[in-house]
Amino acid sequence: MEHRTLITPSRGRVSHDASVVGLGTWQLGADWGEVTESDATAVLAASVEAGVSFFDTADVYGDGRSERVIGAFLKEHDGITVATKMGRRAEQVPANYVMDNFRAWTDRSRRNLGVDTLDLVQLHCPPSATIDADATYDALDALVEEGVIAAYGVSVETADQALSAISRPHVASIQIILNAFRLKPLDAVLPAAAEAGVGIIARVPLASGLLSGRYDEHTTFAADDHRTYNRDGSAFDVGETFSGVDYRSGVEAAREFSRLVAEHGPEGATPAQVALAWVVQQPGVTTVIPGARNVDQARANAAAGELPALAPELLDGVRAVYDRYFREAIHGRW
Repeated sequence: MEHRTLITPSRGRVSHDASVVGLGTWQLGADWGEVTESDATAVLAASVEAGVSFFDTADVYGDGRSERVIGAFLKEHDGITVATKMGRRAEQVPANYVMDNFRAWTDRSRRNLGVDTLDLVQLHCPPSATIDADATYDALDALVEEGVIAAYGVSVETADQALSAISRPHVASIQIILNAFRLKPLDAVLPAAAEAGVGIIARVPLASGLLSGRYDEHTTFAADDHRTYNRDGSAFDVGETFSGVDYRSGVEAAREFSRLVAEHGPEGATPAQVALAWVVQQPGVTTVIPGARNVDQARANAAAGELPALAPELLDGVRAVYDRYFREAIHGRW
């Protein structure tokens, strides 16, 4: 699988590459329904066997469970870059984003992952005021100097937040929602990141599964699945669930996307694989981090990184679907 530079020497203590398809591990914390530890480990192993070298996790996924599962896996596997995130275990107000908390949070993640230095730590969708504050980066720079973390980035909700973070000289990466139903980052964020040498980690690439084409108006999800309990944004930013699109509209748009794949996609590729390839093939993207709940999903996701360039008719069709279903409702929000 192709690898791209995620962290440059000017933005971290050491450079790191990432496979163009990584692995998001929110679901391994059992936050999308139950996943056993053995199944989680099997997903990690299948991903690595398929060429994945980048895992994304967070201290809040299963309250550390995802980090601990990865930490146990790392004891027997080398060559994997792990990015974690911090800040969502406390109330997300600017007063909590201070050095004492940064130190406590990173120390906990280091214990969970069983490492002395964290490869990449991302602020986990903090308030805009935190992203804009000089003190935020002073504290993070100090942790780099101490060797607690090798580099840092910011996971954001909006394009404006991303642009603010990219302007900081030592921000190594931006994690942002990017998929065929969320095109706003293409306008300014990806070009700015490429110019600055900042890595782009694309999350929610399947719009919480909508782009797989497997859901319809009657699909239900487990009670402890955020696709059930966060559709109104009552638990966290609604943009994280189905990319913020109306579910019924999303199902209709996904049917059109599946038709585009059938007519213009690479032979044998599934809608989910084409959706991932669409992200990978956007200029400026470093890696995309789909989740996987089983070995077959992990392997299929990794294979998307090796698909050929997508046809112009498919790319134009994605734009048309977005403009028809989503632009008016979501383009200005995130």
